[in-house]
Amino acid sequence: MGGCQINFTVGVDFTGSNGDPSSPDSLHYLSPTGINEYLAALWSVGSVVQDYDSDKLFPAFGFGAQVPPDWQVSHEFALNFNPSNPYCSGIQGIVDAYRQALPQVRLYGPTNFAPIINHVARFAAQAAQQRTASQYFVLLLLTDGAVTDVEATREAVVRASHLPMSVIIVGVGSADFEAMEQLDADGGPLRTRSGEGAARDIVQFVPYRRFQNAPREALAQTVLAEVPMQLVSYFKAQGWAPFKPLPLPAKGPAQAPQA
Repeated sequence: MGGCQINFTVGVDFTGSNGDPSSPDSLHYLSPTGINEYLAALWSVGSVVQDYDSDKLFPAFGFGAQVPPDWQVSHEFALNFNPSNPYCSGIQGIVDAYRQALPQVRLYGPTNFAPIINHVARFAAQAAQQRTASQYFVLLLLTDGAVTDVEATREAVVRASHLPMSVIIVGVGSADFEAMEQLDADGGPLRTRSGEGAARDIVQFVPYRRFQNAPREALAQTVLAEVPMQLVSYFKAQGWAPFKPLPLPAKGPAQAPQA
């Protein structure tokens, strides 16, 4: 996008409401083909976004699980269990890390978004201090249900709205996602309990079920549709060399992750 580096981060929901991963009814169940809704959504969106990320190294985190060795609940654990270097090589690297992490954690809860939003926001804040339109951060959250820490998440989003950052939420499964629709403030600025409003709309929410039978690229085109203008609106507001939003790359059907 006009020379701006897109930094893509992924957060995956490992809460208990997903169901036992060994059960075919679980949203985390890996079918004989090695795919589930989480991986299908990740591959659809990620395969497009990675075209804008020059190094193709993506931090990937899980949230809502008890993790070894002390089995405390974590809301931002590295999928590769290397907190000092949570980067995965390409989308296939995230897929591989997810598959390796799944049997090593215990799905738990609650569904807290604020920690991982704040995690990415810290990096976005550091980039903003450079005062150049050179970096923008996109966080993809894949989740099966309503957010638990609603107020903390609202505050995290409002703070992040002042930073070079967007949040994409893809809801998997058949849960009620009404709370997610509220975060996607298409009806007016998102506000905290104290009344502080977001500087701009940075959240896009889409239920995956709406795209289950659509072409693979349809989900990516929908969830990424707002990002170019969100990027431009941020840099224009800062008075930094605005870029023309580039169209998303024309792609054929994205390749499925390798088994």
